[in-house]
Amino acid sequence: MAKQVKLAAQPRTETGRSAVKKIKEQGSIPAVIYAHNEAPAALRVAERDIDAILAHAVGENVLVDLEIAGGARRMAMIQEVQHHPVTQAIMHVDFVGVSANEALEATVPVEASGDADGVKNGGGLLEQLTRSIRISCLPKDLPDVISVDVTALKIGDSLHVRDIRLPAGVTALEPDHTVFLVAAPTVAAEPEPAAAAAAEAAPAQPEMIKEKKVEEKK
Repeated sequence: MAKQVKLAAQPRTETGRSAVKKIKEQGSIPAVIYAHNEAPAALRVAERDIDAILAHAVGENVLVDLEIAGGARRMAMIQEVQHHPVTQAIMHVDFVGVSANEALEATVPVEASGDADGVKNGGGLLEQLTRSIRISCLPKDLPDVISVDVTALKIGDSLHVRDIRLPAGVTALEPDHTVFLVAAPTVAAEPEPAAAAAAEAAPAQPEMIKEKKVEEKK
C-alpha cells in the first residue's frame, strides 16, 4: 500500500515571477493544494524534502501528511509535479486534498508476475495492452502497484481488469479493459519443397548481349 509520509509546508502569499524566483533562491518550491469545496491554497515546501519523497516513491501515487505552519494538517496526494524542460529541476507541485474516510480515484501501474504457460511451453509472446488501471479506494488501501499472476495464460488467452484479484478495499473503474494477451508465435513462411527443388534444378539462362548498331555516316 502507498506509504504516507510527512511533509512540512508553509503558507505562501507571494505571487508573480519575481516572487517565485525568490522562493527558489531560498531553497523552496512553490506549491498549491486543491480540495473539494475549498479555495486553492498557495504553499511552499523545501526542495530537499520533496526531492527525497519523490526519489523514494515506489509508485506514481504519493500520499503526504502536510504539516502546514500555524498548526493545520492536511492529508493530500501529489497530483502533478512540473519540471524544468532542460535541467529537470522541480518547478512546482500540485497537491489534492483527500479524506481518510472518503474514497479517492487513482491510476495504478500493473506488472506481470511469473512466466505465462503459453510463452514458456508454446513459444508465444506475452503482450501487455494496459500499463495502468483506474481504481477507487480509501487512502489507506491505495496500492503502489498491482502485480498480476500470468502463469496460467496459454496461447490465445487474454486477461481483463475484471479478472484481476485486487487488494481488499480496491475497486476497478474500467473492468472491461484487456491487460494481458498471449499471442501465438509467428514463423516466417518457407517455400514449398517442390517449388524449391524446381528452382534449384532450372538451368541458368545465358545473358543476352545486344550489339549496338553503328549508323553509317552519309
